Amino acid sequence: MRSAQITRKTAETEISVEIALDGTGSYDNQTGVGFFDHMLDQLARHALIDMTIRCTGDLHIDDHHSVEDVGIALGQALTQAMGDKRGIRRYGECHLPMDDALVRAALDLSGRPYLVWDAEMPTAKIGKFDTELVREFFQALATHGGITLHVTKLAGINSHHIAEAAFKAVARALRDALETDPRKADTIPSTKGSL
Repeated sequence: MRSAQITRKTAETEISVEIALDGTGSYDNQTGVGFFDHMLDQLARHALIDMTIRCTGDLHIDDHHSVEDVGIALGQALTQAMGDKRGIRRYGECHLPMDDALVRAALDLSGRPYLVWDAEMPTAKIGKFDTELVREFFQALATHGGITLHVTKLAGINSHHIAEAAFKAVARALRDALETDPRKADTIPSTKGSL
């Protein structure tokens, strides 16, 4: 199985991430940030990546460091688990509807990190959670996972629905991109010969 374990310790956070790319979508995520845990659970479930994340962070300041640093560690784990990316489909996309929200995610596991984010939330908070942290998470994930990622809100008036649709759309796109291509299971999906 393609799997990875990452630990990251700074003055602001202490994080462990374990993932298995060929899993069933089982999850056990505990970051101390309830809404974020819910989103990580969605990511695991819909990408079919088994995921266990533990984060102890400086939540007495705010949630920013915890959310961003989990994105960094998860991106690093994805990079490690993919290895040389032999046999993957590489590209994935999804239009994800959730009630009023419709979010499109398209990605390339190219090794060239880039985020295009056009999914602003109508409110600054979802409960106690700062909605701007959704973008911060995906920026960290894309940068440290070597992912070209485009996320676009096509419709939506409820911030919870928009955020959850974004996580689910990225998850489904990741699932497609990480799947083995049965026609090219032994090759790297690039004319350059490496990703």
